[in-house]
Amino acid sequence: MELIYLDYNATTPVDRQVADEMIPYITEFFGNPSSTHKYGVKAKMAVEKAREQVAMMINCHPDEIVFTGGGTESNNLAIKGAAYANKHKGNHIIISAVEHPAVTEVVQYLGLHGYDISVAKVDSTGMVDPKEIESLIRPATVLISLMHANNEVGTIQPVKEVAAIAHRHGIIIHTDAAQSAGKIKVDVADLDVDLLSLAGHKLYAPKGIGALYIRRGTKIEKFMHGANHENDLRAGTENVPYIVALGKACELITLNLDEYAGRMLSAKKQLADGLKALFPDIRINGHSEMSLPNTLNVSFKNLGAGEIMAKLDGLAVSAGAACHSSSGKSGTLEAMNLPAEYALGAMRISTGRHTTTDEINKAVQLIADAAGGVKDNVNPAFHRITNYAHGLGCGCKMKAVDLEYILKDLPQVKVPDVIVSASDRDDAAVYRITQDEAIVQTVDFFTPLVDDPYAFGAIAAANALGDIYAMGAEPLFALNLVAFPVDKLPLDVLREIMRGATEKATEAGIPILGGHSIEDDGIKFGMVVTGRVKTKNLITNAGAKPGDQLILTKPIGSGVMTKASSMGLIEVTGLDETIKVMAALNKDAAKVMSRFEVNACTDITGFGLVGHLHEITLASSVEAVLYYDKIPVITNAEKMAVLGAISGSSRSNEAFAANHADFTTLNAVQRAIVCDAQTSGGLLISIPGNLAKELLAEMSAQGINAAIIGEITNEGKGKITVGFSR
Repeated sequence: MELIYLDYNATTPVDRQVADEMIPYITEFFGNPSSTHKYGVKAKMAVEKAREQVAMMINCHPDEIVFTGGGTESNNLAIKGAAYANKHKGNHIIISAVEHPAVTEVVQYLGLHGYDISVAKVDSTGMVDPKEIESLIRPATVLISLMHANNEVGTIQPVKEVAAIAHRHGIIIHTDAAQSAGKIKVDVADLDVDLLSLAGHKLYAPKGIGALYIRRGTKIEKFMHGANHENDLRAGTENVPYIVALGKACELITLNLDEYAGRMLSAKKQLADGLKALFPDIRINGHSEMSLPNTLNVSFKNLGAGEIMAKLDGLAVSAGAACHSSSGKSGTLEAMNLPAEYALGAMRISTGRHTTTDEINKAVQLIADAAGGVKDNVNPAFHRITNYAHGLGCGCKMKAVDLEYILKDLPQVKVPDVIVSASDRDDAAVYRITQDEAIVQTVDFFTPLVDDPYAFGAIAAANALGDIYAMGAEPLFALNLVAFPVDKLPLDVLREIMRGATEKATEAGIPILGGHSIEDDGIKFGMVVTGRVKTKNLITNAGAKPGDQLILTKPIGSGVMTKASSMGLIEVTGLDETIKVMAALNKDAAKVMSRFEVNACTDITGFGLVGHLHEITLASSVEAVLYYDKIPVITNAEKMAVLGAISGSSRSNEAFAANHADFTTLNAVQRAIVCDAQTSGGLLISIPGNLAKELLAEMSAQGINAAIIGEITNEGKGKITVGFSR
């Protein structure tokens, strides 16, 4: 079957006329535009012609166009350039909640370097209210960045109105027009913006070329240094063939925009009508009128877009779940407060200027067949409880940096019988009740990370018990903590969650004596667990010594795998190993550990392996090394990380860990794995080197696949080096 392409918002093919225009500048007119001979002059003339063509498309002066390597570079140059050039005026930037990562990642970077960032909310259609932006303006505001049209749902933003507000306050305004150019009119004089970004591959030019409009008189600071190309704003020899291609693509849009937009809109309407006829409860996301002519974002109720796409062999579209949100749902759709039953069923279908009626008819049938197949396989009693979650499992924890900010201002506990408190970098509290015995108490609760409610309950219980085992204690009893959307899900779902938790508690040998419950829009479940320990047997994060070996009792990667499942990258059965790992108690590992002189121990949960090891190294005033090739990893976790199944929590863990860990020998996937937000992970044990192999052997005898993954190297301030053993 011939593949039908309906993902034109992701990228477009190079138009044949564009390709024909650029090829001579690859094979024949290959001169450097900075050269003064005929080859150079020919290339220079081509660049300047393209500059005029781009300027014509957006109605500006040619000298206001700077060629870049793409939309992302244009956004970087605009936002960083404006921020740096105006830092003497202030350090505050405003964006909307639905910006592309090419904007959000840039301002997050600036946020780490002294800038304050405000995010304007959007309504249920994904549109920002200009009044909302105006309410965020401060005396220190120097830049507002608002996309022209959203890449996921197609909503066109009121850029002109926001520009008027910005200029009234003396603020620079930038708009990312990567998705709007070539689909609707983009006129910088009408929009009244100071900076505007373009991406060639979104408008039928090649990938790797873009442009930035900079209004005359707008000062920005370059961030790439070298020769004085592009009016001394973008160093590097100009990519003449691609610049020529972008110019031609813009010329075609100038001449044919109405025709192109009409074709795309006709195909979009045909597609929407066809799907609505077959799926009466389908939801169309985005603004009904102020929307791109080619973009249709639809949601199938209680179905996963990833599962539907897995059955779409003959159609190329995008799932709304393939995003940068920590929950697996689209950040744009979350900002729009899309109902949970629709959020993961979102699919973006974007038509092109040459999309045919026949292709749309076939696409409607392919989608209908795929969605119908998924629907037929859904048990009526099944409920996708991860739809009712923000974050996945321990991945919903607050950022470590935020916790440290809060805790540093709290008064220190100075009660004589308190052995361990919040200031001791442990996850449980320890209170002495007799001269030689203490109570250990911990609390853990989080959101669903799997859709099987019984498995979720069992994992939550195992996770809560982990802190007790890590401290060498014996659990005594537990209390449940429950938040549940009673008006959205049947109580049988909660019953299954609690059944899973109860049976796991029984396996641990403890009763659940009661608890507390509230009604909520989402699901959250956990436990308060109370245990006891002989004070001489208490194990904390403090106590690791140089020469200790580090032993891990479970593989890591559960965060990646549950994220992959939420994105539809793996079938439900692909989580079997992960669920087994997370639901396994650390009881047997703790029992073996109790027979050895262990110096420190923690369990690996939401802050990831490196984050929790840092709790040990900091509390113990030591430094450590981890060997990536020795760390056990859940099957396929690295593969899923390559495909982008990395949660926002894990990325936050990595950013925080960069302050105290050296990852220089690891690639991006390996860094993601060692910082992956775990749920109900294994014990990380720091034990004298001469005892490590004996402990490992006893673990193995009990069926525990533990591994020596690193060592404590020397006294220090908590630094961790992650590398390879060979």
